[in-house]
Amino acid sequence: MAAAKKAVLGPLVGAVDQGTSSTRFLVFNSKTAELLSHHQVEIKQEFPREGWVEQDPKEILQSVYECIEKTCEKLGQLNIDISNIKAIGVSNQRETTVVWDKLTGEPLYNAVAAPVSPGSSVPVAVVPSGSSVPAAGTSSVWLDLRTQSTVENLSKRIPGNNNFVKSKTGLPLSTYFSAVKLRWLLDNVKKVQKAVEENRALFGTIDSWLIWSLTGGINGGVHCTDVTNASRTMLFNIHSLEWDKELCEFFGIPMEILPNVRSSSEIYGLMKAGALEGVPISGCLGDQSAALVGQMCFQDGQAKNTYGTGCFLLCNTGHKCVFSEHGLLTTVAYKLGRDKPVYYALEGSVAIAGAVIRWLRDNLGIIKSSEEIEKLAKEVGTSYGCYFVPAFSGLYAPYWEPSARGIICGLTQFTNKCHIAFAALEAVCFQTREILDAMNRDCGIPLSHLQVDGGMTSNKILMQLQADILYIPVVKPSMPETTALGAAMAAGAAEGVGVWSLEPEDLSAVTMERFEPQINAEESEIRYSTWKKAVMKSIGWVTTQSPESGDPSIFCSLPLGFFIVSSMVMLIGARYISGIP
Repeated sequence: MAAAKKAVLGPLVGAVDQGTSSTRFLVFNSKTAELLSHHQVEIKQEFPREGWVEQDPKEILQSVYECIEKTCEKLGQLNIDISNIKAIGVSNQRETTVVWDKLTGEPLYNAVAAPVSPGSSVPVAVVPSGSSVPAAGTSSVWLDLRTQSTVENLSKRIPGNNNFVKSKTGLPLSTYFSAVKLRWLLDNVKKVQKAVEENRALFGTIDSWLIWSLTGGINGGVHCTDVTNASRTMLFNIHSLEWDKELCEFFGIPMEILPNVRSSSEIYGLMKAGALEGVPISGCLGDQSAALVGQMCFQDGQAKNTYGTGCFLLCNTGHKCVFSEHGLLTTVAYKLGRDKPVYYALEGSVAIAGAVIRWLRDNLGIIKSSEEIEKLAKEVGTSYGCYFVPAFSGLYAPYWEPSARGIICGLTQFTNKCHIAFAALEAVCFQTREILDAMNRDCGIPLSHLQVDGGMTSNKILMQLQADILYIPVVKPSMPETTALGAAMAAGAAEGVGVWSLEPEDLSAVTMERFEPQINAEESEIRYSTWKKAVMKSIGWVTTQSPESGDPSIFCSLPLGFFIVSSMVMLIGARYISGIP
C-alpha cells in the first residue's frame, strides 16, 4: 500500500510557549494563522522554604524538547511534513532568573520565580518609609519573599528627588524584577559567586537559558535576550535600549554575565538537536508582549487584557515612553526587527481575577468547578445591589492601599449565592475599568474597544459585563492562543525567514467574537460609582501600631478593653457582696 501523501500547507512556524506551570509547543500556518497542532507538558514548582518558589531549569529545557518531539509526531499523524517548519519563536514567563555555568551547561541554582497562590496578590516591596512600591503582573502574579530585605537595603540608596531606577527602566524598585533576584543569588549562593569570579557564569531570563541551550549550549550556544525581556530586569535602559552601567553598578551586577540584547524578530541561531535540527530560532517576546503582538495591537492606543489568575493589561503607546502618574509600569512592547523602531507600552495588572472564582470554589464552596459560576450568574442576571471587593491582600493599581481587605457589601435577606457569583464577575470587570481609566489618563488616548484573551474569556457573562462596565465593545479572537501566535509571527517575519508578513494588508483576518454594551451609559456609570463606594469601605481594615504610640496593649481594642474592665468590676463587686476579704 502506498504511503499517504503529505499535506501541502505552505510555510509553517513553531512557537515555544514557556509558562509558570507548563510548557507548550504550537505550530501555525503562516499564511492563515491557523493552529495545526500542539503539545503541552506540566512543570513542577519547588517550595524549599515558605515564601520561596523555584523551578528546575533543566526540567524546563527538557519539557521544551519533549513538546517539540511530540508535536512533530502529531503533525506526522496528520500527514503534515515537518520540513515545512521554517522558524521557531519563543514566548516566556518574564523576570524568572537563571544563572548557569557556560563551560558545563549546568544551572548553578534553581530558577528563582514564584507564582502567587489564589489568596495572594501582586507583590509589593515595602520601603523603609512604610509606603508600598508596586510590582506589576505577568502571565501569573509573582512574589519571592527572599529578596524583600535586598529591596529594603537598596531603596535606602535611592535619593528621594532622583529615582534614577524608575526613570531609566520604567519600573519601581521591587522584589518582582530580575535584578534583585540576581543580587540575592550573588550574595547567598557560593557556586554562583565562584563561577562569577572565575568568569564561568552566565545570567538570563528563561528565554536566554532556552535559546543558549537550544542553539548548542556549551558548543557555541547563543547567549542573548530580546528587548522585551531585558526591559523587565531593572538593569536595562529603555531609552538607549542597552544594559545600563549605572544600574549594574547600583545592583552590583557584573555586566559580562549579561546576555546580548537583540530585537524581538531576527535569527538568533539554529536548533542544534532534535526533530527540528537546523531550523532557525528567530522570534523572542516576553509573554505579555507576545499576546499584544498576537492580538495585532500595532497602533497607538490599542490595548489587550489577558484574563487569568490576575489580569494583565498592556496599552501600546507607540514610539514614546509614557510614564504613569497612576501606578502603571512603562515597558518595551516589542521591536520587530533589527532596524525596526521600538514600541513602548503601559502595563497594569489586576491582582485578583480568576483567583476570586477559585476562592468561591475552594474557600466558600458555593461552586464545585470554576465553570459553574457562569451558570449561577446567569440564573439571576444581576448582583441585586451586592458588591464584592476582592482586596484579599490590599488594593493595588490605582489605589496602592495595603490597609484594604476584601469585603462583600450591599447584602439583604434576598441575597443568595447566585448574586454573590454575579458580583464576583462584576468585580473583575470593575477592576479592569479602573486600570483602563488610569491608562486613558496617562496616555490621553481613549480606548475605542478592548481586545481580550486568556482562560476566563470563555465566560460569556463575564465578557458581556466587561463591555457594559467599560461602555465600549470587547473583542475576543476565536483562536485563543494569542501568546504563542505572537511569538510565531515575530519568528516568521524575521529577516532571512520572511514567511509571515506583518503589513496590515497582509495580516490574516482573524474571526472575532464581539460583545457590545447592552445597557445605557448612565446605568454603567451608576454601577461603577457604587463599586467605588464599596472600594472606599474596604480601606483601613488593617492598621499598624506606630512606634510613637508606645507598646501595643490589649486595651487598644475598645470592645476587649470594655470586656476586661467590666469583668474586673463584676468580680470585685461579687467579692464585696459575698463578704469575701
